[in-house]
Amino acid sequence: MGRRDLLTDDQVAAALADLPDWSLVEGRLHAELTFADFAAAFAFMAAVAPVAEELDHHPDWSNVWNRVTVDLWTHDRGGLTGLDVELATRMSALVNQVDRP
Repeated sequence: MGRRDLLTDDQVAAALADLPDWSLVEGRLHAELTFADFAAAFAFMAAVAPVAEELDHHPDWSNVWNRVTVDLWTHDRGGLTGLDVELATRMSALVNQVDRP
């Protein structure tokens, strides 16, 4: 299966088992991440940016003070693909490198 192939429900469930910060909300991988402060939240977003560029897959996200809310799905495929799981996995690795309460 290619990175841009749509995932089955079983594949999504298996991926979520390995992504504790993530859930499935309205067909998207969703995370609400809390950091120590605004600088830490922004540092996380800055760390994710080159990864998103490398994958050519960009999150729908927002930042309010110490929180970053993220939704991932592959727009042009109309659902979740391996790219979404790969980006969520790489974001999860980065989140642990930034100050969290």
